Amino acid sequence: MPTDSAHDFLRSRRSIRRFKPDPIPDAMLERILTTATYAPSAHNRQPWRFVIIKNADIRPRLAKALTDKMRLDMQTEGAAEAEIEKRVASSIRRIHEAPVIIILCRDVTDVRINTPEENIMNIQSTALAGLQLLLAAHAEGLGGNWICWPLYAAHETQEVLGLPESWEAAGNVHHWI
Repeated sequence: MPTDSAHDFLRSRRSIRRFKPDPIPDAMLERILTTATYAPSAHNRQPWRFVIIKNADIRPRLAKALTDKMRLDMQTEGAAEAEIEKRVASSIRRIHEAPVIIILCRDVTDVRINTPEENIMNIQSTALAGLQLLLAAHAEGLGGNWICWPLYAAHETQEVLGLPESWEAAGNVHHWI
């Protein structure tokens, strides 16, 4: 790919907040996830873990867990009720609209040694996989959005999804066609 074309491609990725209901073929999703695993990582630990949510049954519980925590945090910060309800409604809509939600997690035990520096490298490595995932989706003609709700509601996310204790939810990505 010519250099200018590569830069144009990278600069054309956008965060998408409205989603089409069209399903994403499994083969396409597999390509995206495989490409995401090519992200660089400290010591080549590859501490990222992906949780794929397509099932409509889990969405209401996830939406409730995340928005209950969001509502509480915003109330604590003194946000106006109208603003809280607007953000909660928008979040619930996104969770229900997106045909695929990918929860990006990091395995907190997947470090060379347990030091603050190694943990930071672990976090950075996981974030790089998130960027790689968004770019891979973009290469497939899909849009997505990086959302950090799980950071604010890590316990709730872990509980609703039944994640192992060592998997720390770092963010989630919604995809659409």
